[in-house]
Amino acid sequence: MTQSFLLYGSYGYTGSLIAKMAVRRGLRPVLAGRDPEKLRLQALDLGLDHRAFSLDEAATLDKVLRDFPAVLHCAGPFAYTSKQMAAACLRTGAHYLDITGEIAVFEMLAGLDEFARQAGVMVLPGVGFDVVPTDCLALHLKNRLPTATHLALAILSVGGSVSRGTALTGLDRLDGWGAVRHAGKITPVPLGHRIRMFDFGRGPRPATAIPWGDVATAWYSTGIPNIGVYNANFGRLGLALRLVWILGPVLKSRFVKGRLKKVVMARVKGPTSQQNREGKVIVVGEVKDGEGRTASARLECPEAYQMTALTALAAVEK
Repeated sequence: MTQSFLLYGSYGYTGSLIAKMAVRRGLRPVLAGRDPEKLRLQALDLGLDHRAFSLDEAATLDKVLRDFPAVLHCAGPFAYTSKQMAAACLRTGAHYLDITGEIAVFEMLAGLDEFARQAGVMVLPGVGFDVVPTDCLALHLKNRLPTATHLALAILSVGGSVSRGTALTGLDRLDGWGAVRHAGKITPVPLGHRIRMFDFGRGPRPATAIPWGDVATAWYSTGIPNIGVYNANFGRLGLALRLVWILGPVLKSRFVKGRLKKVVMARVKGPTSQQNREGKVIVVGEVKDGEGRTASARLECPEAYQMTALTALAAVEK
């Protein structure tokens, strides 16, 4: 077994950022993914080893994973890829980390808890911007107000953009439904069902409810039974997002979804290197309890994809 780690999905936008940062930090990940030519070129550029294989090749996957203590899984949408990789990690004893922000994936992997304990394997999804900073802020607020029963988190991205993978994952969610946690249960609600005001440092600003990963994860971190997450970049687009809820069946049709994917593949490139360096994200958190007591805090982070590379590698190193 080597003391390196396997970086699967290394040539995607976020995987590439992580690979480059890993080399700068003196780490030697082995690059992996489905496309042999993309891997060959990336490995040549970074001076790293690589392995090409599909997650559908279970025997090959198991053989490869036995050489590594840990896998950082960066190939989304994770709804289609995380189960195969996590299952292989449980079979081979490799620790599993990923950068998902998908509620359903967090819950699926949480369901593997007992199997992971028996196998002595760590299953740790969400080691990127989804959900490291928001989860830290949630726990900080819970520690300040241990009696908290309600948690609201709000996100504002300044000077950033989205990657192709993030956009494709968003298309897979175009059924018009969002989610909150209510009385301890994840509850479906119409997308953009609520608009709230949050102060990101320059006075109140509207933010729209979104199905962010903390709806799942903050419950495990804090035990707070009522959780909602909001995005201020959508501002007052709640009404428009509710239209998505109405049009959900149309947007999910094979024809429309196929056309939208073509647009994403052609036009979405991800943040530039300048945006990575100069962008930032501000996260606001608020908690309250049944007696009306409240606490709030604000956290400023690097640009979201830069943050993902930083926190993912920190988790791998630890």
